[in-house]
Amino acid sequence: MSNELEPVTPESESADCGRTASHALQIVGWFSAGLAFAVLSIYVGAEIRSRYLFRRRTPYDFYSNVGEHPAEFGMGI
Repeated sequence: MSNELEPVTPESESADCGRTASHALQIVGWFSAGLAFAVLSIYVGAEIRSRYLFRRRTPYDFYSNVGEHPAEFGMGI
């Protein structure tokens, strides 16, 4: 084993920097893909839940607001 130091050249430094930048871009890419997947999952889950709740309405739900409006018909003058 030799104790001589290896000279550092600009080519070897730029190669290390390129690998580091590529690794950082890869991490950012995976993170953004995961975040997009999470947002899409939340949106799809909310849509499925709203459609499920809409389908579960009963006939009584259709007429739940009947008493809110004043009677306009059948008053006869």
